[in-house]
Amino acid sequence: MPKISNKGIHMPESPIRKLVPYAEAAQKKGKNIYYLNIGQPDIKTPKIALDAVKKSTIDILAYSRSEGSETYRIKIAEYYKRNHINVTHNDIIVTTGGSEALLFAFGSIMDEHDEIIIPEPFYANYNGFSTSSGINVVPVISKIEDNFALPPIEEFEKLITPKTKAILICNPGNPTGYLYSKEEIKQLAAIVKKHDLFLIADEVYREFVYDGIEHYSILQEPGLEEHAIVIDSVSKRYSMCGARIGYLVSKNKEFIKTALKFAQARLSPPSLAQIASEAALDTPQSYFDDVKQEYVKRRNVLIEELKKIEGVKVAKPNGAFYCIAELPVKNSDDFAKWLLESFDYNNDTVMVAPAAGFYSTPGVGLNQIRIAYVLNEESLRTSVKILKEALKAYKD
Repeated sequence: MPKISNKGIHMPESPIRKLVPYAEAAQKKGKNIYYLNIGQPDIKTPKIALDAVKKSTIDILAYSRSEGSETYRIKIAEYYKRNHINVTHNDIIVTTGGSEALLFAFGSIMDEHDEIIIPEPFYANYNGFSTSSGINVVPVISKIEDNFALPPIEEFEKLITPKTKAILICNPGNPTGYLYSKEEIKQLAAIVKKHDLFLIADEVYREFVYDGIEHYSILQEPGLEEHAIVIDSVSKRYSMCGARIGYLVSKNKEFIKTALKFAQARLSPPSLAQIASEAALDTPQSYFDDVKQEYVKRRNVLIEELKKIEGVKVAKPNGAFYCIAELPVKNSDDFAKWLLESFDYNNDTVMVAPAAGFYSTPGVGLNQIRIAYVLNEESLRTSVKILKEALKAYKD
């Protein structure tokens, strides 16, 4: 019979979505599941975005420009200026989600077998994007004991080879919630300039930073204009995951020119979703103030309750809405399946994301899970109670 490609064989499963069949089976048994596994906010999408689609008078749902509509890109540039980032609409390409933005970036700057250095744990799909692009992830491990801060810059230096083309960070981080400081960004800027590399920053959680700390974008760093590539998205900022709108931002004209060819090959980003996303840019600041306040309360509840469980270690996030917890188990993948297949507490159970899938180093993160605090405070308290009882009952 015809053979599947090696690339297809090695394409990793999503550590988040691969457990869905177990969850569906648990639901059929009548179990109630608290979903801590996926970053789908329960925050309502801004009404202004939904109304823009409802009120649209489009007669023909046509292609947009490959780089996204000009009016939308102009408004995106204005959004960045409000955040002290000086770019124009010509520095922006609208994509079908942040995922496509990453794929365009990888395709534009790397050839097969080139290398990209990424601090791990990292967003699990970076593994998938790298595999599908035929490039190699070179991990540098950050530690829960250090709250997943940037590893020493010397560790990056050791890993740079003639095949290295870029360093990739997520800031604030998924899955750790760590927020890189201005000083850490400056350290990365120095090393990419020294070795003539690109610095890619996935900044989709920019609005979600806490405790009075400010987000510092790589696009704000002087002298990084030819090196900096930002990945952005409306998914989490406006609770619009289903819109599938993201964008690439860079002042490197040759990079944007190259990425546009990839955009042209897929024709255009979705037109109706651009209408909603453009309108979302007029969302009042009060929306974000309320959302941030809500996430801070949820984070505090989650971290406080997790710390009460014997044998659990947790890093406190300063951004996004995730945290990594280390559990007193040997294999969190087995534990996550067991939670769905074999355990309930008053007919309730929880679904978590095993953290090993957020690493590329084999055997690392086996006893860790990622928790998304996208549920309300009461649900989070109940979820941690279930987790506590499950750990009492679980046998490795």
